Formats: sequence, C-alpha cells, structure tokens
Amino acid sequence: MITLYDHPLSPYAQKCKIALREKGQAFETQMPGGLGAGGAQGDFVRANPRAEVPALVHDGVEIFDSTIILEYIEDAWPTPALLPASPADRARVRMIEEVMDTHYEAINWGLSEIAWFGRAEGELRDTLLARATEQTNGFYAWLEAQLGDRPWFNGETFGWGDLSVVPYVNGSVGHGRPSAKGSKLSDWLARANARPSVAATTAEAGQAAAASAMPNVAELVKQGLFKREYRDHRLEWMIKSGGVQVVLDGLARDNIRFSPDFS
Repeated sequence: MITLYDHPLSPYAQKCKIALREKGQAFETQMPGGLGAGGAQGDFVRANPRAEVPALVHDGVEIFDSTIILEYIEDAWPTPALLPASPADRARVRMIEEVMDTHYEAINWGLSEIAWFGRAEGELRDTLLARATEQTNGFYAWLEAQLGDRPWFNGETFGWGDLSVVPYVNGSVGHGRPSAKGSKLSDWLARANARPSVAATTAEAGQAAAASAMPNVAELVKQGLFKREYRDHRLEWMIKSGGVQVVLDGLARDNIRFSPDFS
C-alpha cells in the first residue's frame, strides 16, 4: 500500500503523483488537517516532522521531501526509468529540478500571497507583480535553453526533468503568465499536459482550486486563522522582490509560519 500525504495544489506533491502514475503504481492520497492554520499533527507529522506535503508511506517506510520521495520511487520501481541513462544527463535534470523547487516555486507562491491572500496593495502590490513577471520571463528563457532541441527535458522520453518542470509552468499559466505561444516551451507544455499522468494530476489541482476558493480567505489571514509557510526560498523571494514589509506585517499579525521544531 502506498499513501501520499498530499495537497493537490502543491507542486511538490504533484511531482510525486506524476512519478507514481508514470510507474503504474496505485496509491491513495490523504490531505492532512491543520495545514492552513499551522496545526498539523498525528501520523502526518510523524511521517514528515517538517509538517509539509508531500510525505510518502510505503509498507511502513515513511519518507519526506519531494526529491527524496522521487529517488525512492525510482529505486523501488526502476521500470520504466524516469532518470536518463548517462551520469551527465542525470545531473542535468536534477539541477533543473533543484532550480524549479528552490527558485521558481517561490515566484508562484508569492503571486498566490498577493492574489489570494491579500498580502500587498497599491504600489507594493504593483512592485511585487512586476518583479514576478520579470523573473518568470527570465526562467522561461533559461528553460528554453535547457530544453534546446530535445523533445523533452529528460531527452528523448518524458521523465524526471519534465515532471519537475510541468507543475510550476502550469502554475504560472494559472497566474496569467504563460510562455509565448508557439515557443519551444509552450509546445513542450502542451505535450506534457497531454500525458495521462500529468492530466490526472492537473485535473485534481483544478478541482481543489475550485473547492478552496473562499471569498474571505484574505480576512482569515488578517485574523491569524490562516498561516502561510515562509521558509527559505519563499522568504528570500519576498524580501529580495521588495516585500520586506509583507514579512514584518505577517510576523506582527502572527499569520505567517516557519518549519516546526523537531521533537
């Protein structure tokens, strides 16, 4: 039995679901309670003491961190292979994953802070949105260079490199920032989204977005009833993009959170 602690809108969890589906492995998902308020507990926190999705449980083995989960999936079910064959190409797609996880993700997260959670208004909002657009376009250029003349980031076949990119680029599209129509990246995204593993995962995200569209969520944030996680790359993005006041306000209002202490 495979259980994945999941939130359908998490690109980190999406990577793992795409990988499991590409491997043909059946799994069940559980959405932990208390994530939004910063009060997750129980079996989920035992599986992931960082109290964030995803976490994978397989025959009693508990694993957290999306990259380590992907490595476990590749080791446990080596066929079909998701990593390329050569050491150089394996390193290349792992570097792509690292960039997407620790740089690109923060842009879409920051856009969500503004659009859904009302973190910035007026001139500050305009500044953060402009920086996000500029940064997204920069990553699009970088991704085009990484893709080169390959049909897939992985090479000749869909794999690790592609499932590491597609949740984030789809997230940018959802924020109204698609890549240029007819570009290599746009064509790649269409091919990736046509795969059953990606289509199913993206559909789950869409359903979750519709179900969680609470009109008063920004007010819940202001009241400290909904706390967003501001750790490492996300905190860096907000500060370097001009949103240090957002962080200071969040600390004062106790509506942001960081990783819990391990115990």
